[in-house]
Amino acid sequence: MKIAIGSDHAGFKYKEKIRDFLKDLGHSVTDFGTHSEEAVDYPLFIRPVAEAVARGEFERGIVLGGSGNGEAIVANRVKGIRCTLCWNEDSARLGRQHNDSNVLSLGQRMVSLDMALQIVRIWLGTPFEGGRHQHRIDLIDAR
Repeated sequence: MKIAIGSDHAGFKYKEKIRDFLKDLGHSVTDFGTHSEEAVDYPLFIRPVAEAVARGEFERGIVLGGSGNGEAIVANRVKGIRCTLCWNEDSARLGRQHNDSNVLSLGQRMVSLDMALQIVRIWLGTPFEGGRHQHRIDLIDAR
């Protein structure tokens, strides 16, 4: 799978670990930055990830910050993006099954690294259920 990843300074450490984890799983990963823990403005790194996914250049995107909230907000401002902020296995699974999430947001200050990696694994491996959920996705995308 082709995956775009980006973070601000508060998500940098997990971004580095998740990027390597994805590569070890055999995915193609493009890192949109940031490239250090020096303070940055997160929209400058998150919006390009979301836009690239929306254009179809990547199948999925992963964005990270301290809480993941601002990153999810930025990503969801891009038409065609359904970014879910996940904090455990159930939120990751349901984000894919019910919401056909194409961007995952994680908060480095909110979950352990082990949990973050487990969320990524579940989110990548869970298919969209379709069915009654497809109508809701169509309503979201009709905006």
